[in-house]
Amino acid sequence: MADGGQATVLVVDDTPTKLYILSSWLRRAGHHVVEATGGLEALEKVRSVRPDLVVLDVRLPDLSGYEVCERIKADPATSAIPVIQISGAAVTAADRALGLHRGADGYLAEPVEPDEFAATVEATLRYYRARQRSDRLARRLSALTDLTLALNAAESFDALLATAVAGAGRILDRRAGALAVPADGRTRRFTADPATGEVTARSVPPGALEQLAEQVLEDRPGTKLHLIPIKEWSRVAPDTIAQRDIVAVLSRSKSGRPAICLGVDPDPDLDEDERVILRQIGQAVALAVDSLRSYAEEHAIALTLQRSLLPARVPEVDGLDLGWRYRPALDNVEVGGDFYEVLELGERVLVAIGDVQGHSLRAATVMAELRHALRASLLGRVDLGESLALLNDVLRRYHPRMTATVCLVLTEPATGRTLVANAGHIPPVLVEPGGHPRYHAFGNLLLGVTHETYRVDEVHIPPGGVLLMFTDGLVEDRGVPLEESLEVARKSAETIGPDLEEFADRLIESFGAREDDVALVVFRRR
Repeated sequence: MADGGQATVLVVDDTPTKLYILSSWLRRAGHHVVEATGGLEALEKVRSVRPDLVVLDVRLPDLSGYEVCERIKADPATSAIPVIQISGAAVTAADRALGLHRGADGYLAEPVEPDEFAATVEATLRYYRARQRSDRLARRLSALTDLTLALNAAESFDALLATAVAGAGRILDRRAGALAVPADGRTRRFTADPATGEVTARSVPPGALEQLAEQVLEDRPGTKLHLIPIKEWSRVAPDTIAQRDIVAVLSRSKSGRPAICLGVDPDPDLDEDERVILRQIGQAVALAVDSLRSYAEEHAIALTLQRSLLPARVPEVDGLDLGWRYRPALDNVEVGGDFYEVLELGERVLVAIGDVQGHSLRAATVMAELRHALRASLLGRVDLGESLALLNDVLRRYHPRMTATVCLVLTEPATGRTLVANAGHIPPVLVEPGGHPRYHAFGNLLLGVTHETYRVDEVHIPPGGVLLMFTDGLVEDRGVPLEESLEVARKSAETIGPDLEEFADRLIESFGAREDDVALVVFRRR
């Protein structure tokens, strides 16, 4: 029932003359009438027809009008339908009070004048229409809140736009479509069918969205409703099934940003509440698209900065096969503090791996300082214990309250003689030829806590032997004991194989998506 339009009224009375008179009055007022002559028949028609109003005689042959009214109001599916009780016998104040107490929205005692009856019906319907509109708007606003949360939770542009059109179609109960420019710069169109929930994505002629935005918003931020002529829309969407001009909202959160366009079928006509909802959805989509675009840009910048602080290349070393990986956390925009280093020192090779606490620009700059301090410590006499002591002093003096773990390995490819010094890092995994991996002994306290004397262990790596080093981002998982994850890494080292690059990828993939950055270095003595 449209606001102020024709209503469907169920008239229930077992007296043919009264049934005819009441129905005639209602039809003369422009309403559609459905009739019933008993209480059980009335309940069945209430469930099947869902009338906008019930006019109910109190005295019926099977059920009383009081009981029929109670059953209508007790059913959540029909409880909002207003009921006017009418009676020529139960006319006392107590009768009227009983009817109202048992759920009636109005009570008329006969004889009833046509004008009084029509006025009571219109007043009741007016209240019903206002309640319907209020309930509908409340449901839509609740759905809009849920849609906004879903938009901000989307992890990709395709998922965001699919969520937007599906949500708009569901809230407004009509076919919806969206035009937007994802991070790759190629405008795409998403459409959703509210009946099936199916979302489809298609390409768009170049410049179509830009022309719309220029026409409606110019280059300013804002949100505006716009009627797109069907001929113009057909050029953008040749497969459209719409027959009338498209009602659309164009929104841009900032100048210089691409706009988004969200349109819906115009049949039936949108009321004022629906236009407000469409406008709010458009604003929410524009903000979510901008947020995701900014996230993608920041993520790319963070990765570029992170990689610029890591070695540009790892040297090729006679006598060693080397593999290395750096994998940033999938959902982390900030720069991390994981690092690795491979340096040739005459006939020896230094392999270092470390992790500065936290994810921030500060963690990255501290990581870069430690790398440079490490390199400086190796210019003269090479002593792994003294190098770690220097890094510890640098951290404590210039970056108090920051900590880091570092493991240094110095190996001679010709002889296999290898020195290991570890400041709180996960011990390296040593793998004998034929596959017998074991973790080296734990080292000393991590850097940045207190003064420490770092011991240096000597091990021998035979020909074919492998040493594996990684940061804790590889093995740390919420809800999984660290010992279990460390054992998974150790057992993976049993099947390293000849290709260290392939093994590095396989090891990382065996742990799935990581919540933290991962640095990994593995080498084999030929």
